[in-house]
Amino acid sequence: MTASAQEDAGYEPDPRRWRALWVTLVAGFMSLLDVSIVVVALPSVQRGLHASPAQVQWVVSGYALSFALALVTAGRLGDALDRRRIFLLALSGFVVFSAACGAAPSITLLIAARLAQGLAAGFMAPQNSALIQQMFRGAERGRAFGFFGATVGISSAVGPLAGGMILALADGAQGWRWVFYVNVPIGILAVLLGRRLLPRTRRSGRGHVDLPGVLLLGLGVLALMFPLVQAGSGGIGRLWWLFPAGAALLVVFAHRQRRLVARDIPPLLDPRLFTTLRGYAVGAGVGTLYFVGFSGVWLVFALFYQDGLGFSPFRSGLAVTPFALGSACAAAIAGRLVDRLGRLLTVGGLAGVIVGLGGTALVLRYAPLDIAPWVAAPLLFLGGAGSGCVISPNITMTLRDVPVHMAGAAGGALQTGQRLGAAVGTAALPGLFYLVLGGSDDYRGALVVALGAALVGMAAALALAAFDWRRDRRSRQGHGTCPEDVANSPVHARQA
Repeated sequence: MTASAQEDAGYEPDPRRWRALWVTLVAGFMSLLDVSIVVVALPSVQRGLHASPAQVQWVVSGYALSFALALVTAGRLGDALDRRRIFLLALSGFVVFSAACGAAPSITLLIAARLAQGLAAGFMAPQNSALIQQMFRGAERGRAFGFFGATVGISSAVGPLAGGMILALADGAQGWRWVFYVNVPIGILAVLLGRRLLPRTRRSGRGHVDLPGVLLLGLGVLALMFPLVQAGSGGIGRLWWLFPAGAALLVVFAHRQRRLVARDIPPLLDPRLFTTLRGYAVGAGVGTLYFVGFSGVWLVFALFYQDGLGFSPFRSGLAVTPFALGSACAAAIAGRLVDRLGRLLTVGGLAGVIVGLGGTALVLRYAPLDIAPWVAAPLLFLGGAGSGCVISPNITMTLRDVPVHMAGAAGGALQTGQRLGAAVGTAALPGLFYLVLGGSDDYRGALVVALGAALVGMAAALALAAFDWRRDRRSRQGHGTCPEDVANSPVHARQA
């Protein structure tokens, strides 16, 4: 019997699985929210700690960097050891470091605490998707991933609004500290509930962790991301040589993983996930391309509304709330439809995002400014609904055939691609915005160019998803791989 078949045969639904899911979603929401919620507080942080623009940028980029570096290694450790234990330890660390961020007396200590907070979030994130695969099967897994996708989409879109609300309520020079303190009571409650509800991982004898692979992958991802997180201070121009160096390290990493598989040694990231497992490579590509545009647009909207139109952080976040609402509504529904519609759901969702954000760009470019945000609201809702049909279905289709014993590493690799895409988007789109803006104060023109660049990334994701959908149709007509072939692929055929 294959490892996958053994896992399914031994599956018994945990009666606490839905309550346990909400614990992981709340923790995941906090970790992803902290990528965007801090953006609106940066001016207050800079004034309160007398920091330079380069220093304060590291409050955001340092978190994103350490988050991405931890994902694959954390996922593999969860697979090899105990996802529940690693999740709870990481969540506890996230709470402690959130408190340290709020209490930081200097910008140096705040950056250090943010790096540690991002590392804890990176160890927590892959356990979320792996625990979903462990706790759910069949149609229930699609519904669970629907909620997970809604969490990913809403956390990114609602961050500016949440940050603006906190700053409005916690008025004063030190009000920014509550952006971090708010994680503490929620996180403590999640830890207590997690200890009661989360299931333990069944040990499978795959305790080996490829430490040289950890080093190669970490250095490769660091080399690719570091120039991007330093983009605001000219990092891309100064550190361009890190891109080919990072790519070379990742090639060496991939070669090492193939050698380990050939010697029947558990790799850090099994390359057969990409070569033989149906849908994984395409799903990872779609997710990476989509996040290039998806992550960067929120910074562009914040710059346009706050600097261009003079909105407060709260009002700026409120202006993009329709996107978050649309994403939340659609993601929960999409999780129920993904088994029936498959990749077609992602294709339709990407088309909806492109139409919604493209229409928003035109409205904000040409409509009278006093009514433009109101006119753009339905289009943003459409874009959010499309996004809800992209993120959660893509996660479900990418991970649904992954054996549970490697779910953590697979989820970590998927999220690493998304973090790399997000780093490209958050560096490139605001850079384009400022480039067009120049000295002309043409905020509308700058917005259109930046959103247009985001739509290019989303169009590339749409092309890849459409290709996969057509391949699915041919497969169902008898010209491709049938489900039985997937079940007997080398990844699934490995004995437990």
